[in-house]
Amino acid sequence: MSATFRALQNPNYRLWASGALVSNIGTWMQRVAQDWLVLTVLTDHSGTAVGITTALQFLPMLLLGPYAGVLADRHRKRVILLWTQSAMGLCGLVVGLLVVTGAAQLWQVYAAALCLGLASAIDGPARQAFVSELVGQDDIANAVSLNSASFNTARLTGPAIAGVLIAWAGTGPVFLLNAASFAAVLISLARIRTAGLAPAPPAVRSKHQVAEGLGYVRRRPDLVLILVLVGILGAFGMNFPITNALMSTAEFGMGPGEFGLLGSIMAVGTLAGALLAARRSGPRLRFLLGGALGLGFFTLVGSVSPSFWLYAAVLVPAGLASMTFLNSCNTSIQLSVEPQFRGRVLALYLATLQGGTALGAPLMGWLGSTFGARWSVAAGGAVVLLTGLLAVIVVVRSSRLTMRQQLLASFPRRRAVHGGSGVVSPSPGESSPG
Repeated sequence: MSATFRALQNPNYRLWASGALVSNIGTWMQRVAQDWLVLTVLTDHSGTAVGITTALQFLPMLLLGPYAGVLADRHRKRVILLWTQSAMGLCGLVVGLLVVTGAAQLWQVYAAALCLGLASAIDGPARQAFVSELVGQDDIANAVSLNSASFNTARLTGPAIAGVLIAWAGTGPVFLLNAASFAAVLISLARIRTAGLAPAPPAVRSKHQVAEGLGYVRRRPDLVLILVLVGILGAFGMNFPITNALMSTAEFGMGPGEFGLLGSIMAVGTLAGALLAARRSGPRLRFLLGGALGLGFFTLVGSVSPSFWLYAAVLVPAGLASMTFLNSCNTSIQLSVEPQFRGRVLALYLATLQGGTALGAPLMGWLGSTFGARWSVAAGGAVVLLTGLLAVIVVVRSSRLTMRQQLLASFPRRRAVHGGSGVVSPSPGESSPG
């Protein structure tokens, strides 16, 4: 089997990946339907309302993430996922029934988004850490990248399918199809052979497990840098569903089909970024920083694109840059964090990413509604680009290496718990394919 897909040799991982792909397609279909429902059915193109919906969906991760990480480190992740995936499917079913029966109101969509966010907050750390139990240490980087590829394959197809269905039958059936898609991941979880898993030793129960996780991160300046970057980029550079909705409707006057198409076009770039990352044996600093810089640059280009199709074309490199950045962050954490802390650190990572997105969503929506969609996109791109440049300066000044050596260096495959000596500890001679 090709090195790009080597993790699929593991039968348990194949089961998980197949179920997740179906569920991810449904999730992206619902995301488009939710934004379209709020933007054009329940409000008069209110970017602020779309931003509030997004915030309610992602804010629980910011508040509950550290505690969800403790649950992931303490309990069986497969059991946690069975419960959370069931709850998320139920949220889609309830909204779908409300829309189909004509009873849906904005506050109900807000409530459903909050419930979905609560389930997702508990699901996220367990789902991310579960990858390490499905495959061996040597295949973690590949499995993380293939998870991203699956997610973005769904992102490529889901919005386009949703756009067609919304134009044909409305948003209600899209929510119902997403609810049904959760059956795939539940079946895959039920069929996984527990004897083939490699669970990490459960964390010892104590009163200070959240504080222990935070202390571990504080001793790791490389993790602090990742979390700071992820938080800022999540708030200002990862709210494309909102900015795409505003650009396609308010700026270019397009319908649901074109709006859904923007998500699929962007997924071409994110899928390419995930597949390229799958060929690499581990994370590299130049890809992390380069992804941040690229996302900021192409977002700025998108803000001045004169036509819908030029704006759509810019989303491809923007998507590739965003996935390169996120994959490098995730893989760095999976490979360098000690197993007994992995759930808590991944929880902080997801809390920072999704919490940043939640906090930034109302602001980006308000900017678009008040000053115009282009100003919202431009402001986000400018903040992301400036953050990337500052990160390069911090990394270079924190090391004796020159800028060129630092940007070409690789993250170490493993680190000791107390062994961080700077923002990163690259090994200049280490290289990886791709």
